[in-house]
Amino acid sequence: MMTIDETDRRILTHLQQDAGMPLDALGEAVHLSRNACWRRIKALEKSGVIARRVTVLDPEKVGLGLMVFIMIRTNAHAPDWLETFRKATRAMPEILGVYRMTGDLDYLIRARVADMADYDRLYQALIKRVPLSDVSASFVMEQIKDTSQLPL
Repeated sequence: MMTIDETDRRILTHLQQDAGMPLDALGEAVHLSRNACWRRIKALEKSGVIARRVTVLDPEKVGLGLMVFIMIRTNAHAPDWLETFRKATRAMPEILGVYRMTGDLDYLIRARVADMADYDRLYQALIKRVPLSDVSASFVMEQIKDTSQLPL
């Protein structure tokens, strides 16, 4: 387990805001040389603290303006059903997140689709791949906050 110091936290905070930030600018922002910054980033990557670097797209501009949360309750809790569910949801690119939940809900799915017809297509494809007993959906009317940035 890598120990993360305050300088690492500052580097990570900047990289979460802009993973493509030039090393010179990042070094200046965290008061390190370019090379010292690069070495720390490589160590953070090697240790797994930095899992990957991605580009965040504007969903509206790529035709995926509707976010939907799909709530699933199931009577099936066998390991083979769960494996089928995992494979099915992982294979569907519209599905951005799948969470096994406590409480009344068994699974929560977060997905991005173009519109209601696209959601229906996703729903139909999902129920063809895995048997589900109770499925409901809620559509996002306004996104107030959505971030992947962790508070460091």
